[in-house]
Amino acid sequence: MASSVFSILAIFMLLFQPNVSAQNSPVFACDVDNNPGLKNFTFCDSSLDVQTRVDDLVKRLTLQEKIVNLVDNASSIDRLGIPKYEWWSEALHGVSYVGPGTHFSSSLVPGATSFPQVILTAASFNETLFKTIGQVVSTEARAMYNVGLAGLTFWSPNINIFRDPRWGRGQETPGEDPTLVSKYGVAYVQGLQERDDGDKHRLKVGACCKHYSAYDVDSWKGFERFSFNALVTKQDMDDTYQPPFRSCVLDGNVASVMCSFNQVNGKPTCGDPDLLTGVIRGEWKLNGYISSDCDSLDVMFKNQHWENTPEKIAADALKAGLDLNCGKFLSQHTEAAIKAGLVKESDVDRAVTNNFATLMRLGFFDGNPSKQIYGKLGPKDVCTPANQELAREAARQGIVLLKNSVGSLPLSPTAIKSLAVIGPNANVTKTMIGNYEGTPCKYTTPLQGLTASVATVYQAGCANVACGTAQVDEAKKAAAAADAVVLVMGSDLSIEAEGRDRINITLPGQQNLLITEVASVSKGPVILVIMSGGGMDIQFAKENPKVTSILWVGFPGEAGGAALADIVFGQYNPSGRLPMSWYPQSYTEKVNMTNMNMRPDPATGYPGRTYRFYKGDTVYTFGDGLSYSEFRHHLVKAPKFVSVPLEKGHVCRSSKCKSIDTVEQTCKNLAFNIHLRVTNIGTMGGSHTVFLFSLPPAVHGAPQKHMLGFQKVHLAPRQQSVVRFGVDVCKDLSLVDEVGNRKVALGQHVLHVGSLKHSLTVRI
Repeated sequence: MASSVFSILAIFMLLFQPNVSAQNSPVFACDVDNNPGLKNFTFCDSSLDVQTRVDDLVKRLTLQEKIVNLVDNASSIDRLGIPKYEWWSEALHGVSYVGPGTHFSSSLVPGATSFPQVILTAASFNETLFKTIGQVVSTEARAMYNVGLAGLTFWSPNINIFRDPRWGRGQETPGEDPTLVSKYGVAYVQGLQERDDGDKHRLKVGACCKHYSAYDVDSWKGFERFSFNALVTKQDMDDTYQPPFRSCVLDGNVASVMCSFNQVNGKPTCGDPDLLTGVIRGEWKLNGYISSDCDSLDVMFKNQHWENTPEKIAADALKAGLDLNCGKFLSQHTEAAIKAGLVKESDVDRAVTNNFATLMRLGFFDGNPSKQIYGKLGPKDVCTPANQELAREAARQGIVLLKNSVGSLPLSPTAIKSLAVIGPNANVTKTMIGNYEGTPCKYTTPLQGLTASVATVYQAGCANVACGTAQVDEAKKAAAAADAVVLVMGSDLSIEAEGRDRINITLPGQQNLLITEVASVSKGPVILVIMSGGGMDIQFAKENPKVTSILWVGFPGEAGGAALADIVFGQYNPSGRLPMSWYPQSYTEKVNMTNMNMRPDPATGYPGRTYRFYKGDTVYTFGDGLSYSEFRHHLVKAPKFVSVPLEKGHVCRSSKCKSIDTVEQTCKNLAFNIHLRVTNIGTMGGSHTVFLFSLPPAVHGAPQKHMLGFQKVHLAPRQQSVVRFGVDVCKDLSLVDEVGNRKVALGQHVLHVGSLKHSLTVRI
């Protein structure tokens, strides 16, 4: 979700978030304790099913009452005991103050747990962690709701694909791989939504998967998200851009999907009936509401000039399947659109039915929340020691060790008598929590974390991350006198953010110079720490033998400095892996950011996108990451052949086929298992990520490599464990052909199981 370009209020809230004295009580409907007459309304009877209740409510409403409930700042219906409700709250990596639905209060809840920005959490490749963070965030959200500081609907997560390294919002996403993004989205949504009593029909809070679809250009060389038309092939749509949303709805049972600002193939996503009604409702059967991004209907009218009147825009959106408008557009133009015959009241009925049904699943119409399952939560349940420790653990699990020369990391806190800590990000606070942030419980900066273990000398080296002029001499003096050096470099929201895509993917300003000069005079280990959302071209540091270790810490959240120190001093064994590829600067010079094609084009020299298709050099690639331990792999079980049964008369019985359709009769019970024994042969316990990749036959523009799954295993020194993968042939080994049909390629599939390769032949 994006803040409105038109709303001065929203911009003010993003930049200047004050402490707000709340009413200290939650907003809810059907307050039968104070208004006993409400008991007579069927929609207030919590013993009935949601459909019966919502049907009763909608039939009681006037047209005007329906219309004012099509927008995020929904108006009250006093005669029915329904208060106003603000739908827009955010919880990307903790309860956020972005959006008018949530506030912090110095006297009640001054802050909430701020977990690492999503891109770093994704680097843990730990589905259990993804879900656990969601559970903690929803508990804190419910606690804040109970004292009037938050709503119940949170427009998170962002499950767009991190397609291009320049995208300013890549930090919000789980990375470049559709399987990882899908698994993150499902786990985080389940953590947010699933209730502790197991009631599948109710919600703890309502999540929202965004931005649907093919949204990953904000502002680049004159191209703006508000007018950008993403030209996407059917094949790329179905095998890259759509799978995370499909999983979010079908596997995560998310309560909402948000359509994006951009157009896809010439149609605004929030006005495209094929994308909304056809796919989200028709194919995926969303149980919830479809929201617009904020002011996207205004964008359709003023920026994209999709229709010549606002009434036609309102009608297009409602008929396409939109239920809720973040903004005021539908409240201002829907009635006139109905009067003009452009849209029917039944379309409005459908929309408000979906909206109110979601609120009913959240318990909003069940009376006083203090009598419900989460009614006892309050300020004591926010920023608990356990929650803050989880933020630290999430950062530890995500931090990626990219380079480590012999004798460098981990540092010994007893052997290191003096540590030089240098760099513009060495003592930052807010930079660590990225965007869509909230007020954290507290901060531990890198300098504070490192100083807790050894004596440190600090030099910023640059006035800020832009580093127009590096203070090289002071930094070199500190480095030369120290036993070891930690350089904390990278970016912040002034470099990469919503509405701010990068032009260059090198370290800003004179950061390279500062690193090289400091390393040249250092007498001990030099640890380069990159704090950023996107990848950086740091080939110079990778190749410099004086830079002995490199760590990427993303934007590591409120406890990022403590987590960094845990890894630097060997109290934690790094296990993070990159969730996105890091490209050389030359990539940005020859690849247009607005080219949405995933697959390479040899005729034009276009190299393709992400590790799945990109043919070219990288600085680091998806899945890279080192450990302080060494893990050995042994394949225990894997088939060499899989036979696909064909019905009588199938065309492939009489002619040679490169692939077959994934039809039900072919795919039934077509699965196998892979078992891999993993042994920690190092002297330090730690976690290890095991990847399962497939290199399919080169048919139908198949990916050169794609991830089927991943598992995280923790092993003590000399301990071993068997990691098991279940592979569904039609789901996992299939691919999307040029026209969007899913097929299984026949022939040899090379499986990468951990560090091993195994050939599997799919035959008929």
